[in-house]
Amino acid sequence: MIPWLGTDAPFPPIETALTEPNGLLGAGGEVSAERLLSAYRQGIFPWYSGSQPVLWWSPDPRMVLFVAEFRLKRSLAKVVRQRRFAVRVDHRFRSVMEHCAAMPRPGQDGTWITPELIDAYCALHARGGAHSVETWRGDTLVGGLYGVSIGRMFFGESMFALETDASKVALAHLVAMLKRAGMPLIDCQQETEHLASLGARPIARAQFAQALAALTREPEPADAWVAPPLAAVLE
Repeated sequence: MIPWLGTDAPFPPIETALTEPNGLLGAGGEVSAERLLSAYRQGIFPWYSGSQPVLWWSPDPRMVLFVAEFRLKRSLAKVVRQRRFAVRVDHRFRSVMEHCAAMPRPGQDGTWITPELIDAYCALHARGGAHSVETWRGDTLVGGLYGVSIGRMFFGESMFALETDASKVALAHLVAMLKRAGMPLIDCQQETEHLASLGARPIARAQFAQALAALTREPEPADAWVAPPLAAVLE
């Protein structure tokens, strides 16, 4: 059994999450900017469909990408070098979320990015706590990603691509930005082959929690959310 959480109820310790389904910690309550910040600081994230109550998760192991381990493959480096896409940061945050919500996902029926979640993350974005990295073809948004930033930690949420490599280019620019800002870790939440191919790997939840506690206590670097120069992306 998992606990039912009221609107302001504290989250249970992450060690109490279920092993099956992996990481399910609690249900209920609302999703707001404040609730999201509280959850992420503890290694917890919301993931549920529109027909379910809010479900809160903290899986073990945890998929992460150490930015120093990002694999910029030769083919992707070529696309970056060609400047096939223009890259912008925080230009159309809500649109990025809406595109992510609309993308079909293998093995998933529908989306967990509900209108309620979009409103909550946009409220967090307005406060400077959530960011998007976007790829554009002229005046058309063709790819991107979004996530939450606390201290020197970035929590990746979702990405989308309407053209080949559009989301990968956004990720390459995100990694370069985080390297430059001294932010060493991206939380990827759950394991996928796509993320693993780019250098992400699972670590024990206890190890993740230790890194999380240290990095979120640090002040966020100034001017972290500025698109990096091409040379920084290709390093």
